Amino acid sequence: MNRREMLRIGGALALGLASFPMGWAAAQGPRRRILMFTRSEGFEHSVVRRGKGGELSLAERIVTDLGKKHNFDVKCEKDGRVFINDDLNQYDAFLFETQGDLGKEQSRDNTPPVPPEGKKRLLEAIAAGKGFVGCHCASDTWHTPGDRFANQERDKLDPYIAMLGGEFIRHGKQQKARMRVVDNTFPGARNLKDFELFEEWYALKNFAPDLHVILVQDTTGMEGPDYQRPSFPATWARLHHKGRVFYTSMGHREDVWENPIFQELLLGGLAWALRNVDADVTPNLQQVTPRANELPPRK
Repeated sequence: MNRREMLRIGGALALGLASFPMGWAAAQGPRRRILMFTRSEGFEHSVVRRGKGGELSLAERIVTDLGKKHNFDVKCEKDGRVFINDDLNQYDAFLFETQGDLGKEQSRDNTPPVPPEGKKRLLEAIAAGKGFVGCHCASDTWHTPGDRFANQERDKLDPYIAMLGGEFIRHGKQQKARMRVVDNTFPGARNLKDFELFEEWYALKNFAPDLHVILVQDTTGMEGPDYQRPSFPATWARLHHKGRVFYTSMGHREDVWENPIFQELLLGGLAWALRNVDADVTPNLQQVTPRANELPPRK
């Protein structure tokens, strides 16, 4: 057993997982293909920043390595023209850790933008049955016009945000906070118990009413005005027409990407989005986070 594997297992044991069942479920039929997209417009997270020689970022390397271990292919891309130049039918799912207005010419990683037709093709592909998995700043992407500190009407939402199921408002300082597990039967969360993690936690709004919440952001004791609100969804799944959508607000820090709990959740979300495995995603927003739409004070 190598050192990396010892650390992975040790971390899982330290987090109370007596056994560490991987979230990935093997698919029947052709090998799955995932397009991982990480363009950053206003702020580039370090986990998606590539090396000077174009070496893949930490997040891209982790997902690519998971693909090698679990028999799926990953294409890592920052060029927004991929959504008009590539045949999107060749991909089974899209994985985003993106930031800002992806249609703007300028970006932190100096890559071409997503043309309007590219955004349209992406959303059409998901609605037609492709999977979508979003991590962290995927909710800080293509914002809805209007008051940032208020919920908008569903028919006024940016169509990307409507597909994702929630939208970033702001975040406070990085801190340790509790994730409350409300569905420990979802792939990647099986037998998972409540846990604490040091992370950059997002305050979110514009929740789709049909969310199936998996993890809840427990705001009890959190520091900063952004978290002075009732607990709200942090990881969820939902159906978008014929497509399957999974999102987790985790994924800012390098050590979070390397954490076995995060990787387990990510694999489970991918397996479900790719239809390798089914899960009960009955909407439960009102049952588990009945006051989720109460936003923090304006400060």
